Amino acid sequence: MSQVPARASAIADLMRAGREMSRLSMVFRYAIAERLGLTVSDLECLDHLADVGSATAGQVAERTNLTTGAVTSMLRRLQQAGYVTAERDPTDRRRVIVTLRPERVAELTRPYERFAERAEHLVEGYSVEEVALLVRHYDRMQAMYLAELDRLRHGDTAQRARAHIADPASPPGATEGRG
Repeated sequence: MSQVPARASAIADLMRAGREMSRLSMVFRYAIAERLGLTVSDLECLDHLADVGSATAGQVAERTNLTTGAVTSMLRRLQQAGYVTAERDPTDRRRVIVTLRPERVAELTRPYERFAERAEHLVEGYSVEEVALLVRHYDRMQAMYLAELDRLRHGDTAQRARAHIADPASPPGATEGRG
């Protein structure tokens, strides 16, 4: 058997497994959010704050892919529920700094505990080289996701604006079909 079909088949299997893992991850997140009485966006916000400590409302908007208006409503709801504090930035009073309340962290991590233990047990069976490969793979996938999110959010507009700057005689958006 040729290496090319075997490699193509292995890559197809990897892509299928990745899609299924992504789908199950999303379903899992929805189930956890529901159990906690939150939305998935709420949970994403709280997870982000658990990772970074504090963030501006704008950073939360970018991380959750929500509008600033939706983030304002979400943060108000999370603040009223006692999950976060929101304080004016002392160096820029226009900005709000949002922080996860430390006493709520255990409540948020509890639904993940069993899964985390099982995942840790799974990874214990891997060699250091295999773990390093997985870390590299996840790092590269994260970079790809971030690049694609940027393209989806800004790509077409930014691409047309760059083309217009390169050729100011053409109106923005008139570059389609040009080589």
